[in-house]
Amino acid sequence: MRLANFIVLRMEEILAQWEAFAATLQPAARNMDRPALRDHAQQILQAVAKDISSPQTRDEQREKSLGRAPKLIDAPETAAQTHALLRARGGFSINQLAAEYRALRASVLRLWLDSSAAEVSDLDDMIRFNEAIDQAVTESVDFFNQQIEQARNLLLGMLGHDMRSPLQTIQMTAAYLAALNAGENVTEAAARLIRSGARMQSLLDDLCDFNRIKLGLGINIAPVDVDLTDVFADAVDQLRAAHPDRQIELDVAGDGRGRWDGVRLQQLLANLVANALKYGNQATPVRVALTGEQTGVLIEVTNSGPAIDRRTIETIFHPLRRGPQEDNNSGGLGLGLYIAAEIAKAHGGSIEARSDEARTVFAVRLPRRPEDA
Repeated sequence: MRLANFIVLRMEEILAQWEAFAATLQPAARNMDRPALRDHAQQILQAVAKDISSPQTRDEQREKSLGRAPKLIDAPETAAQTHALLRARGGFSINQLAAEYRALRASVLRLWLDSSAAEVSDLDDMIRFNEAIDQAVTESVDFFNQQIEQARNLLLGMLGHDMRSPLQTIQMTAAYLAALNAGENVTEAAARLIRSGARMQSLLDDLCDFNRIKLGLGINIAPVDVDLTDVFADAVDQLRAAHPDRQIELDVAGDGRGRWDGVRLQQLLANLVANALKYGNQATPVRVALTGEQTGVLIEVTNSGPAIDRRTIETIFHPLRRGPQEDNNSGGLGLGLYIAAEIAKAHGGSIEARSDEARTVFAVRLPRRPEDA
């Protein structure tokens, strides 16, 4: 008997085995009834049986076995995709999702072979069955990951939003305590709160920006006509005040006028300078150079210190990366350079890093107007 016909004729027996196995996937299956345990198994099997029965070339079979079956335009979700969505919402892990398909594959083939319905000439059916299951697994895993990623990003977004109010209260209270002049101990404690609050605000801003990018919204910018000479002078003054023990130099040449989001570019500069201060030689200054060019501006942040190896340079703008000497208690999320790169990209610009034994340079090129990129 051909495998497609066997699946249709023995559907209930196959579904019973699927249900029995799904019930063992604890704790997610603990409170599931029979329909929930079976979920879209019948529709998945019907799709598999139809797939096996459909004529396909060898190239089409190979693509399907790699999870690259052609997708129909404007087609609804497949049964495998819907199954993944419901399993993700039901608390299943991705390993449990994959285990369901492994068990399904094994039970169908075992029942088919044990029934003596299979013949040597039906070997191609077994191959086609495995390819169809591989395609279903790919569809399920892709949809499962999308659902989990979306849920995680929404959680981060809500967390970032809800943390702003209590953090602002802490900062306002610290500022009030500092203004009381109630003694050296109170003043020092208030100063620590203000510094810690500013650090928390920076981390929270990074987290919210990262979340926007992961949700596909990108960095939000509001370009206006500004002069980066003034914008960067103000930013460098703030950085000098925050790092009184370090030397930060600013060199400006050419026309710094253009249409940019000044606050975002101050954030970009602060992230690059913070990185230079962290990894550069503490005895030498960090240099910020702003050069006006014919079609845009070049921003360079330079520090001396150990060279960055080529492999690190290649991934230095990836998210959640830290330097090789940093540990998990370094106080950062590893998002500074990633967000700097996204701010440059949002302005239609680019960013690159180069490093040798003498110095490390981060260079940003921006068009004078984002729409000119």
